[in-house]
Amino acid sequence: MQFSIKMKQFLSTIAFLFLSINSQAQIHEIGIFLGGSNYIGDVGKTTYIAPNEPAFGILYKWNKSPRHAWRVAYTQSTINANDLDSEEAGRSLRGYHFENSIKELSLALEFNFFDFNLHTLDHKFTPYVTSGINLFRYDDLYIESGETKKNKGKNAIAVPIILGIKSNISRRLVLAAEVGARYTLTDNLDGSNPKEESLSTLRFGNLNNNDWYVFSGITLTYTFGEKPCYCAE
Repeated sequence: MQFSIKMKQFLSTIAFLFLSINSQAQIHEIGIFLGGSNYIGDVGKTTYIAPNEPAFGILYKWNKSPRHAWRVAYTQSTINANDLDSEEAGRSLRGYHFENSIKELSLALEFNFFDFNLHTLDHKFTPYVTSGINLFRYDDLYIESGETKKNKGKNAIAVPIILGIKSNISRRLVLAAEVGARYTLTDNLDGSNPKEESLSTLRFGNLNNNDWYVFSGITLTYTFGEKPCYCAE
């Protein structure tokens, strides 16, 4: 119920943004994300970028100027880790493992390092950085006697930090490659820090650091909209 309410609030915000768009003065992009995911936390490897599960999503961009765009996206994946894959002796001996699902909605601002005016016909590219706020759904886990168990679904907030590079590959298509780390406001993607007091004896790892998850991959977007006048408002 709580997630449903937050989802409605999130979608209401997106709807307001769409209604605020003047279609004669903007350019839009809609497309897909394909890639992989990995997690960084108290179980398994500590490698920052090591996709081990497929990830996919859809995204929309409202290009406000050649230098920045609002970006709305939905992405989902599975994350997992196994202590037996870790090079740390303590983790390898412990032998914990887990799997969790991530379903993410995001609202972010994308900044281009170079002008990226999609209405010019010349070939162009630019590095970019993106950040904003994410609302995601995950399974609340705990590990008992070496076995991972699901408690209930929860939702949490994450802050994305995305670095990428993009280029127009035709008049209407833009291809990009990006890596996006998400700092979450939870420490229990891996079952290491269940909040219920009845499960407090099952906590382990560094309880002062929250978990991260990472999406790495490519986006392909289709551009549309009338030629804008990027004028001061």
